[in-house]
Amino acid sequence: MTPAPGAGSEGTKKKRRRRRPANRAPQDPTSPPAQKVAPKTENKPNRPYTKRVDEVSAGGLVISTSGSHGLLIGRIDQKDANKTRLLWSLPKGHIEPGETPEQAAIREVMEETGIESAIERELGVIDFWFMAGGKRIHKTVHHYLFRETGGLLAPQVSEVDEVAWFPLTEIIERLAYPDEKKLIGRSGELAI
Repeated sequence: MTPAPGAGSEGTKKKRRRRRPANRAPQDPTSPPAQKVAPKTENKPNRPYTKRVDEVSAGGLVISTSGSHGLLIGRIDQKDANKTRLLWSLPKGHIEPGETPEQAAIREVMEETGIESAIERELGVIDFWFMAGGKRIHKTVHHYLFRETGGLLAPQVSEVDEVAWFPLTEIIERLAYPDEKKLIGRSGELAI
């Protein structure tokens, strides 16, 4: 006698049940089929790659021969609609190839202010980031305390709008940039 089809185990395959992923709940047969939801994507703006540029400068605070005044440079604030507000800062500039930070600092002070000077001591290093010309610039500035040795006070024509001596007690309040204020504030005694 021949068994009926499907009655025996020979020649038949058992139907395998698929396992439901653990994160999916069983579906109710009476509910409408679930709609697929597209995965969330971040809305990232299409920004062009911004090139990073590292710059190193040197400068600092020059103390007058009397020991009572400090030298600052003033540049017109480009955000000022009237173009009359000056932003006061410490003289500084780029280190040229082959120069040490000390040599660059002395040269830059002379170029920007007309004042000759000698370094007395190091004040510290400031580094900061800013955008210019479509580039992300990381700038490191070495600062020194100088003693005036000569020269005539005169702003550098193409880069500085004004130069002036201020009483040492006013230097911190005159400085426009918080990093320079902090640097001078923690420098201790400035008189030479």
